Amino acid sequence: MTGDDFDRRTEAVRARYTSTLGGVPGGVQDRLRLAREFGRLPTEEALAALRHIVLTANPLGARVQQLVHFGQLLSLGREHPARIHARGALHAGATVPDLIGVAETALITSGVPAYALGAEIIADLLAADTT
Repeated sequence: MTGDDFDRRTEAVRARYTSTLGGVPGGVQDRLRLAREFGRLPTEEALAALRHIVLTANPLGARVQQLVHFGQLLSLGREHPARIHARGALHAGATVPDLIGVAETALITSGVPAYALGAEIIADLLAADTT
């Protein structure tokens, strides 16, 4: 594969993440660097295509999908990806009250640590908005 071909194909992967999350997470950038170095771009293309199908061609719609991801990740205690999907939910049209509702639901299903993590993420998003 030529450098230009690789660049074109990686830009297509980045575009898929940008369309669903509003940006390309650092972990994806790291994986694309590994794909370049070790010739594994087809894996990243397949993953991006599957994520795109699940997030955009889903009966829940992009907004609800991102909110579900946010809640599931809070319940799992996965701070970094929960932050990514909170921003993705806002990008897809969710509101701060929607995020709060998800965090409150996580309180019931997963306890105070999940709720506290959600509140921290939401507070950080609000603080970033005012700077």
